[in-house]
Amino acid sequence: MNGIDKITGQIDADIQKEIDALTEKAKAEAGEIAARFEAEAKKETEALLEQGRRSAGEHEERLVSMARLEAKKQVLAAKQDLVDAAFQSALEQLLKLPEEEYISLLAKLAVNASATGKEQVILSQKDRTRYGKQIVTKANELLGKSAHLTLSGETRSIQGGLILAGERMEVNCSFETLVRLQKEGMTGEVAQTLFGA
Repeated sequence: MNGIDKITGQIDADIQKEIDALTEKAKAEAGEIAARFEAEAKKETEALLEQGRRSAGEHEERLVSMARLEAKKQVLAAKQDLVDAAFQSALEQLLKLPEEEYISLLAKLAVNASATGKEQVILSQKDRTRYGKQIVTKANELLGKSAHLTLSGETRSIQGGLILAGERMEVNCSFETLVRLQKEGMTGEVAQTLFGA
């Protein structure tokens, strides 16, 4: 080998060494970069998974909360239906009273509602025909000698009870109105009785 070939061979060897060193350095740097990106990707993946778990948990809590609220609304509606049914039952029982009790109750309602003893008793068509005179007679007896309630020729579309009409005002003692007024004041008490605490 001549000197130039030797020098060229040495240069080639040195260049190859430098290429190998640069390649190793590049591989090492690439490995570090890949490891760093892999760590960052893993960290971001874990953060996204945690955020997803939190979001799913919050969503689940909202769904459970909404389901509980809906269930409470349905229970409350069912309870309200039962309270309404209780008052409806009370109205039906008033309408089914035996004749003597019914007449006595309406006479007492007329007496309690009377301000002058000279009002007119207005009934439903059915009650006016069946019990009208008896109710007025009994009410006048209860009011005493100065009383002179009269049976009105007018009837009203009420289920039961009566309306007492004076010169300037009417007192509504229909069963529907009396039960509604009791319902407004006693719903809590009835619910307590039906459902406890």
